[in-house]
Amino acid sequence: MNGAESLVRTLVGAGVDTCFMNPGTSEIHFVDTLDRVREMRGVPVLFEGVASGAADGYARMTGKPACALFHLGPGLANALANLHNACRARVPLVNIVGDHATYHRRYDAPLTADIEALARQYSKWLRTSPSSAVVGKDCAEAVAAARTAPAGIATLILPSDTAWGDDGKVVAVPEIPKPPAASAKDIEHAVAMLKSGARTAILLGPPLTQDEGTLLVAGRIAAATGARLFAPFNVTRVLRGAGLPPVERVAYVVDQALAQLREFQQFILVGAAVPVSFFAWQGKPSVLVPDGAQIHTLAKPEQDCAGALAALEDALKAKGAVPHLQEAARSTLPAGPITIEGLASAVGALLPEGAIVVDESITSGRGMMAATKGGPRHDWLVNTGGSIGIGMPLAVGAAVACPDRPVLCLQADGSGMYTLQALWTAARENLRITIVVFANRAYQILKGEIAALGGNPGPRALDMLEIGRPDLDWLALAKGMGVSARRVTTLEEFVSALRDGLESTGPNLIEVPL
Repeated sequence: MNGAESLVRTLVGAGVDTCFMNPGTSEIHFVDTLDRVREMRGVPVLFEGVASGAADGYARMTGKPACALFHLGPGLANALANLHNACRARVPLVNIVGDHATYHRRYDAPLTADIEALARQYSKWLRTSPSSAVVGKDCAEAVAAARTAPAGIATLILPSDTAWGDDGKVVAVPEIPKPPAASAKDIEHAVAMLKSGARTAILLGPPLTQDEGTLLVAGRIAAATGARLFAPFNVTRVLRGAGLPPVERVAYVVDQALAQLREFQQFILVGAAVPVSFFAWQGKPSVLVPDGAQIHTLAKPEQDCAGALAALEDALKAKGAVPHLQEAARSTLPAGPITIEGLASAVGALLPEGAIVVDESITSGRGMMAATKGGPRHDWLVNTGGSIGIGMPLAVGAAVACPDRPVLCLQADGSGMYTLQALWTAARENLRITIVVFANRAYQILKGEIAALGGNPGPRALDMLEIGRPDLDWLALAKGMGVSARRVTTLEEFVSALRDGLESTGPNLIEVPL
């Protein structure tokens, strides 16, 4: 078999059976293999940033790597913004990047690039295969690296002659090493902190917030000690809803986060970092915990974080504690003119059991988490790295991973324009996604931040933050890519459109002018 077939068969044997792709000439042998290795599902995209974002969403919901296929250096470069987000999410991904044949690179053809330099910043594992004979082995090691804690991105670069060479071999993935346990000393120190009587916050990193059993362990620890549970603002995935211990998300706005955390004298980190602001602000601290607070790392991301929590529960003798659980509560259906509060109430009233919410709507979507906290069980996914344009690609990946679950994408219009090509893939694959576009026709978050500078920003500065003139027509954009779309002007219309969307079996878009 050729190197490309050995690659695809090795991926499938490792459980990597979905590939989001925008291939070119150097990857054509991979495409040709899809008819011989039918276990691999190829999902076509029109832009590489959709592929990398979709692979992220798929990995968040399955816990296993997706594959993303890119064409040479420029193709990988197009994907980097959402690879930044995936890197911050600590999800397993396997990137395959085609390159010129080994003997052709010296001629400096137009698409020649230093692919390793482009990939290095976001890859925990990086290799260029030298021949078709080792492609299978390199692929198996890439999958193992992506899955080894902490999970991350493995990038395999394949010169085209390694794909067509005929001495490819299928190789089994080596055993994935178990993450090391937290030290007894670190557990003892955490016990002493929690028994001290000082106000304590426990910050949970991925994947602790997405498993019911682990959340209940954390909830029992909190109940036994009076601690409170937090997740970073850029949480990878959090399981929420009635009957689960609530986990509070650290606020994005610096002043809000400082107020949220100021009562705590000590912080225990489990697979998470100390909370810091997204940006520096004059006169405001970068680190969001109070000065003088004690900070203790119970477990690092590369350690067994769930095991560390379980060991802490045992040491505290907290298994009999009754955790505080979120009570069931539904918002009432709103009516009247569109308001931010009314939109949140509608989502809270209608969100179905098992929904996956993808949230890229920091300003217009405020209040959504509060309105849904007592609803049926659902998962919440957000932008982990701050590189905008993740929402719709993330929703595509989540829908491919979980075809029987409704996906609700809360999308700001400005960031939506970065990767609206995801709509085409959603239509092509008939994915069960409802996309709510908040059309305020501005980079509203930046308006707030320029106002925070003080003074009176002038019309030329404010004009740089507007995305009207002409207004974006999301109905035309969606319909042009095969997605059914509606524009709503009242809360009653929004409720009707949202209900229809969540009950549908294909993609649809709701434009909400604000």
